[in-house]
Amino acid sequence: VQLQASGGGVVQPGGSLRLFCAASGFTFSNYRMAWFRQAPGKDREFVATITWGGDTTRYADSVKGRFIISRDNAKNMVFLQMDILNHEDTAVYYCARDSRSFSMGTTFEREFKYWGQGTQVTVSS
Repeated sequence: VQLQASGGGVVQPGGSLRLFCAASGFTFSNYRMAWFRQAPGKDREFVATITWGGDTTRYADSVKGRFIISRDNAKNMVFLQMDILNHEDTAVYYCARDSRSFSMGTTFEREFKYWGQGTQVTVSS
C-alpha cells in the first residue's frame, strides 16, 4: 500500500489550495479514505473522510463549509479542496486509508492503518 500526498504550499489567508493523494497497491474503490493534519506542537487531528463510493463525506467542525473531500476511483486519487484558508489551517496534511474495506467507521485515527508521507500547508501573510 502506498499513499503519496502532494499539493501543499504557502498561501495567504483567504486563499485556496487543492491537495492530492495518489494511492496504489490495493483496490482503491473498496476503501474509505481520509485526510488528517498535524499542526506544530499539536496532535494529529481528523479533517475529512469519504466512503469508498464517494457518496458519504464527513468533516471536522473547524473545516466544514470551507473544505471539500472528493475522490476519483478510476484514477485512484483522493482530493482535498481547501478554501478560505486561515492561519489555523497551517499543518502537515496526511491522507490515510481505512484499515477495513467497505467500512463506515468513525473518525478516530486508530481506524486508519495506512498513511501517506504528508504535505505541508502554510497559511501566511
